[in-house]
Amino acid sequence: MTYNTSMRSGRLEKRTWLAVPLQISSLHDSTAIERTTTENVCSLGIRAVMGRPRELGERLFVKSPDGALQTLARVVYCQRLSDGRYGVGFQFQQKATNWLKKSLTRTD
Repeated sequence: MTYNTSMRSGRLEKRTWLAVPLQISSLHDSTAIERTTTENVCSLGIRAVMGRPRELGERLFVKSPDGALQTLARVVYCQRLSDGRYGVGFQFQQKATNWLKKSLTRTD
């Protein structure tokens, strides 16, 4: 009898390299909106480039300009980039499958 003893590591879903504009706001101050663009996406989360660092575990509201995506997300990592900006990983509170499909089929 053979058992697979390897542990799964890495992402639960493959990320797709895609630049999608987003608005990210604090739950504590909804007027403090940062407009950004994703670097990669999946239905479980995104990586975006931000102008300022974010705290691990911080909860933010993520919205696409067209309103197709409106969800709470938490910061899972924040990495300082060589240009002084930050690569921030967000995990969505719930899957965003419909938004992802719409973003992948855009032709603009």
